[in-house]
Amino acid sequence: MQVNDWNDYRAFIVVAQTGQIARAAKKMGVDATTVGRRIRRLEGQIGYTLFEQTREGQAITQAGEKLLNAIEVMAAAADAVQPTAPRGSGLSGTLRISVSEGFGSWFLTRHVPQFVERYPELQLEIVASSGFLSPSKREADIAVVLSRPKAGHVIAQKLSSYQLRLYASKSYLARNGQPARLKELGNEHHLIGYIPDLLYAPELNYLDDLVPGLTPDIRSSSIIAQHRLVAVGAGIGVLPCFIGDMDDTLTSIFPETSISRNFWLVTHKDNRSLERIKAGKNWLMQITRQNADLLNPASSALGDRI
Repeated sequence: MQVNDWNDYRAFIVVAQTGQIARAAKKMGVDATTVGRRIRRLEGQIGYTLFEQTREGQAITQAGEKLLNAIEVMAAAADAVQPTAPRGSGLSGTLRISVSEGFGSWFLTRHVPQFVERYPELQLEIVASSGFLSPSKREADIAVVLSRPKAGHVIAQKLSSYQLRLYASKSYLARNGQPARLKELGNEHHLIGYIPDLLYAPELNYLDDLVPGLTPDIRSSSIIAQHRLVAVGAGIGVLPCFIGDMDDTLTSIFPETSISRNFWLVTHKDNRSLERIKAGKNWLMQITRQNADLLNPASSALGDRI
């Protein structure tokens, strides 16, 4: 079998990455009809269906996964035989990193300038949202998640631990006073937290780590919205220290009491050797090491003031 137009392969790769023909067309700068035609032509030439149509878009089939793996192996081999170039000058294409909303917005973005300066021809996509894209499904090149994946064709390693604490605005404390014990939070103070049935990861159920059964009366699915609610004085909330400690208008409540969670770095097994992905992983590991004090400020274990 011989494919005469390598643009057909490119269309296949972009549809696999984006999950939708329309998104792939926008990314490639062509119309959706052209992308669909290239996919059908490629399927006709190799004799297999590469995508199944779903309500969300195009879901890659097992045959499509095998083809994508083969293409990525060839790309990695091509990278390996390229002549050595000045550091950072040889990377191009797109690197998509999926991260949690808070980590992406408050921590990762402030380090982006150094990365794009080092790799000026590499397009960086940071998907910072309430939920994660999956490297196993080719939705992202790298994902920073809250728990180690138990399944999927992925490689996972611990990136960093991080601490969370209770915070309140100075204006809230001036109006309502500071609680003396953790048990007061649910009774005498407004408590801000996640919507229980919309938690996208069990690790976000922080309040049970403080007092079992503690329930917020002001809720949001967004950690950014929760921070704003705390900042405007709506109540007391649990925030990652890399958010709470960076806001001078906030005060840590029970600073000796902290909650610990982990970030895990996840990539697909078949593309972990690609230079752009190795560059992204090295960058993430470097900036978390360099900012360990922000992620894990000095603290004791969960305190006695319950």
